[in-house]
Amino acid sequence: MARRLSYSARYPQPAEKLYQAQMERQYWEDMMAGFQMLSPHCEGAEFTSDPSVGMRVTLKQTLGRDQLPPIAQTVMMKDMIITREESFGVFHPEDVTAGEYNASIPAGPGSLTGVQELFATDSGCTIRKTTEVKVYVPFVNHKLEQLMLVNLVDLFRAEAEYAKDWIDKNL
Repeated sequence: MARRLSYSARYPQPAEKLYQAQMERQYWEDMMAGFQMLSPHCEGAEFTSDPSVGMRVTLKQTLGRDQLPPIAQTVMMKDMIITREESFGVFHPEDVTAGEYNASIPAGPGSLTGVQELFATDSGCTIRKTTEVKVYVPFVNHKLEQLMLVNLVDLFRAEAEYAKDWIDKNL
C-alpha cells in the first residue's frame, strides 16, 4: 500500500518570480552545486524551458551505499543513483500552474511520484506538492516508505529556502 504526503512551501515572493527562477537553467545548476556538498556526484542531465509550454528538468544524484540508513542498505546492494524529473506547465498568473515530479532508482525497491501546484497568495505564493511513495519489499515496505517521506519533507524545506535565497540574489 502506498503512502501519501501533502506539503506546502510558502514564499514571500510573487508566483511570477518563483516560476521565472525555475525557468532558468542557472537556478537548477546552482541547486545541484549545493547538493554536491552532500553527494559529490550530482548533475543536471537535461533542461528545457519555453514560456509557451513550461519547463522540464532532469537531475541525477548518486548517494553512496554507506550514506544510506541501515534499513535502506538491506535492500540497496550498490550506490543509489536517483534520477529526478520535475516539470511545470505554462504559467497562469490568475490560476494554478500545475506540474509533476518523480524520482526513480535503477533496480530500486519502489517509486515516488507527485503533482505540484504553484499559486499566488495574499503574501506571495505557495507551491503545494502531493507525493505518493510505494516500496515493493515485503516486511520493510512501510518503514522504507516512512523514511522516504521524512527525507522528502527535509528536501522540500531545503529547496524552499534555496529558492527564496536564489530569487533574492538573482531576480
